Amino acid sequence: MAIKPVKVSQLNGYIKRILQTDPLLGNVSVIGEISNLKFHGSGHVYFSMKDEGSRLNCFLPADRAQNLRYELSEGMEITASGYIYLYERGGSYSLNIRDIEVAGLGNLSIAFEKLKAKLEAEGLFDKEHKKEIPFFPEKIAVVTSETGAAVRDILKIIKSRNNYVDVLIYPVLVQGPSAAGEIAHAIADINEKWPDMDTIITGRGGGAMEELWAFNEEIVARSIYASKIPVISAVGHETDFTIADFVADRRAETPTAAAHMAVPDIEELKGYIETLKQHLESGFETGLKYRSMHLERLNLDVFKRDLESRITVEQMRLEAIHTENLHSIRRQTEAYEKKLQLLRESLEAFNPKAILARGYGAVLDSGRRFVKTAGQIRKGDKMIVALSDGEVDCITEDVRRGEQ
Repeated sequence: MAIKPVKVSQLNGYIKRILQTDPLLGNVSVIGEISNLKFHGSGHVYFSMKDEGSRLNCFLPADRAQNLRYELSEGMEITASGYIYLYERGGSYSLNIRDIEVAGLGNLSIAFEKLKAKLEAEGLFDKEHKKEIPFFPEKIAVVTSETGAAVRDILKIIKSRNNYVDVLIYPVLVQGPSAAGEIAHAIADINEKWPDMDTIITGRGGGAMEELWAFNEEIVARSIYASKIPVISAVGHETDFTIADFVADRRAETPTAAAHMAVPDIEELKGYIETLKQHLESGFETGLKYRSMHLERLNLDVFKRDLESRITVEQMRLEAIHTENLHSIRRQTEAYEKKLQLLRESLEAFNPKAILARGYGAVLDSGRRFVKTAGQIRKGDKMIVALSDGEVDCITEDVRRGEQ
C-alpha cells in the first residue's frame, strides 16, 4: 500500500530532524580541498569541500571566521569539524563548521606567503615606517606568556645588564586560536594605558610552525604597525621568521637577543665613560702644556733671549751669505779676466802693426786706401808702402797681374 503523500516542506523537515538527531552527523570531521570560496559581506564564508569523487557544501559563521589563525584560500586542504544542517527551503544540506585545521605545513606556508605579500604591498614592512629603539630606555613592556621560558630569559638578561630599567610584564597566550587576539589587544592596551613605555618586546620561545602561528596573524601584524611605541619582535629561534618580524621596528633572533638589544650593558657604559674621561684628561693636560708654553713665549725675559738668539742666527746667516757672495764675485771676476785675456790675444793676432813687425808691408793708394789687388793700380799711380817703422812713397812703373 502506498504511503500517504506529504508536502515537500514536511519531507525536508523530517529529514532535517533525522540529520540533527544523528550522533555522527551532529559532530563530524571531514577532510577535503577548498573550492568555490566566497566571503560574504556579513562576514560569513561559503565554500565547498571536495575530494576526487564528491563535493560537500560548507558554511563558516562570521564569528568562527574571525578566529581563524590563517587566511583560507582555494585549493587549501583542511579538516573541518561541525554538524550537518539541512536548509529546508532549498532542500540542500551543508556542513556548518565549528573549527578548521589546515592539513599539513605546506598549506600553512601558502597562507604565510599570501599574507606576507598582502601586507608588503600595503607598505607595512617599509623601512621609513620603522621607529628607532631608544638607546637607554627607562621602561620596557614584555608581551608574552607569563609561564614560558621566554619571559624568564628576558627578565634575567635585562636585570643582569641594566637594573635601572622598569619592566612591565603583560601576560598573554602565545599559542592557540585566541592567542593572536590577546597579543594584538595587549600591544594596543599598552599604547593606551602606558604610553610612557620606551619599548615593547613581544614574542615567545621556539616551536613548530603551527605553534608560532599566532605571530603570523594579520591582527597581530596590524597592531604592531599601529603601535606608537617601538616594538621588538622576538619569536622562536634564529631560523624562525614570522610576519611579526617583518612588521616590527626591530627583529631579534631569540627572546634573549631581544633583551640584549633593548637595553645597554651598564658595565660596558661605565667602561666607555671611563675611556672618555681618560681622553678628556689627556686632552686637558696637553692643552694646559700648550698654554703654558704660549705664556712662556709672552714672558719678556724669555722673549728677549729668544730675540737675541734669533738675531745671532740671522747675523750668522748674513755673514755666510756675504762670504758666499764674495767668493761668487771673485770666481766671476777671474772668469771674466780669463775671457778678456783670450779676447786680447785674439785681437792682437789681427793687429796690422803686429803683421808689419813680422816684415810685411801695406800698400795704400794716394787716398790712403788699402790696395788689395793689382787691378786697382795703373802705371804711373802714386803709391804709399806702410812699413813697421815708417812709410815709403812710390810711383808705379809697371803692373803685372797673375805673376808671382
